[in-house]
Amino acid sequence: MRASLSPARFFVIVAATLLMVLPWRWRGIPSGHDFEFHMNSWMEVAEQWANHILLPRWAAQAHYGYGEPRFIFYPPFSWMLGALFGILLPWKLAPAAYVISVLTLSGCSMFLLAREYLPANQSLLAAVFYAVNPYHIVIVYWRSAFAELLAGALLPVLLLFILRMERNPRRSVVPLAAVIACGWFSNAPAAVVINYSAAALIAVVGFRQRSLRPVLIGGCAILLAAALAGFYVLPAAYEQKWVEIAQVLSLGVRPEDNFLFTTIADADHNRFNLLVSCVGIAEIVTVALLALKRWRASTSYDALLLTWVGLATLLMFSVTMLFYRHFPELRFVQLPWRWLLCLNVPLALLLPATLQRWPARALVCAALLAIIAIVWVRVQPPWWDRAADITEMQQFQRAAGYQGTDEYAPKGADPYDVDRNARRLTYEGSGTAALRVVRWDPEDKFVTADVSAPGNLVMKLFNYPAWKVEVNGRGVESQTRDDTGQMIVAVPAGKNYIHITFTRTWDRTVGGWISLMSLIGLGLMGIRSCHAS
Repeated sequence: MRASLSPARFFVIVAATLLMVLPWRWRGIPSGHDFEFHMNSWMEVAEQWANHILLPRWAAQAHYGYGEPRFIFYPPFSWMLGALFGILLPWKLAPAAYVISVLTLSGCSMFLLAREYLPANQSLLAAVFYAVNPYHIVIVYWRSAFAELLAGALLPVLLLFILRMERNPRRSVVPLAAVIACGWFSNAPAAVVINYSAAALIAVVGFRQRSLRPVLIGGCAILLAAALAGFYVLPAAYEQKWVEIAQVLSLGVRPEDNFLFTTIADADHNRFNLLVSCVGIAEIVTVALLALKRWRASTSYDALLLTWVGLATLLMFSVTMLFYRHFPELRFVQLPWRWLLCLNVPLALLLPATLQRWPARALVCAALLAIIAIVWVRVQPPWWDRAADITEMQQFQRAAGYQGTDEYAPKGADPYDVDRNARRLTYEGSGTAALRVVRWDPEDKFVTADVSAPGNLVMKLFNYPAWKVEVNGRGVESQTRDDTGQMIVAVPAGKNYIHITFTRTWDRTVGGWISLMSLIGLGLMGIRSCHAS
């Protein structure tokens, strides 16, 4: 009989995640690589919700008020959850609440997997270890990669539904598609990892059964997942040509710069790469030793675990650079050590399943924690923010704005050559002008310009194809300023009313319909599956 996730076991998982953030009580909030990006996104979304924009697309305060289409390209789950915590709690507590919630979800996800094959106590150990595993500690304390952390909660149930595919392939389509779709909505690089992992594991299931049926059904689940995520995936893919998306693979964040123990001409990069490499090697050695100890085990999940271990380990080393260059979208994983997300699932399962004595388990956990402590002290301590730093971020949100991201800057825009203190509306022409900003909301702007001679209005706004401009009720084509990428609107002499709105482009409309129709199809498949059983 499978163990249930009782309140007591749930409390143990929550307690472990609380211990993860306990040092924050004295040190402050870890301000990792992506901390400001996520906090600014959360605050921006909360502000836009207050303006009744339920699904933000344009980050109005990015690039110090010139804006960027950040929320078209960055998956929604993490910034919606973070914004929700920011509304419910003081902003200084939102990151801790987010981490506790996501790590608890990860632990519960692992418990659902482990209880299928392990006794209750071993399942609970797997859940706790997975929630606070070494790579999750790196994410929380050094990377602040909150979206990637959320994607990690999906990996145990991904394996669970693929394992169930061996017993009943048809009934696995709906949950498997839902999990992979959630990967797309959580973090794009992790979604690539999830899709490749699913493809490899499904292939192993087909090989074990000597049948193409699981492969075909699994392939359908992967395609259905992409369709379910259509309202995010299609616009993010189509509108890449409108932004500087190539910057996402700039020097320092390319796969070739981030294999284990890789060094480049950047001391800060090299220190962090050494840190994550030490943690990665410790996990690889540990899971390899555990797998060797189980060499003769023949449980239903051993072949899949070993496949996943081999795939994840291999893709963290530079010998696989050819794969990153030629396999579709694999280069957008960017950081090969992200495959530690996958390695943690076999590690968490094998630890209690292989080591039956508690002293041996405690020794392994202590050794892994010692590695974290060593790199903390000797390689790179975490960076910290205080409550005052969060308050300052809030103030910038409501005033000057914040630094945007290079890869989401519209084509032709130069975020480093703009005047941060520019007025929202400037007249360029030979006459005089009386300008008034009536409304300047994130996706809806209305200004008036009474000018004595024809001229141009220069907006404190990066031009983007989704902006629709009307002058005196008639649609006009905006222009883009060559040196900065700002929007320029030509106006005739006299009183002018200019209305600028962020419109729904065809790709977003089509993507939304694809998601809706796929969701309906998924629901019908689920109902049919339930009736069949």
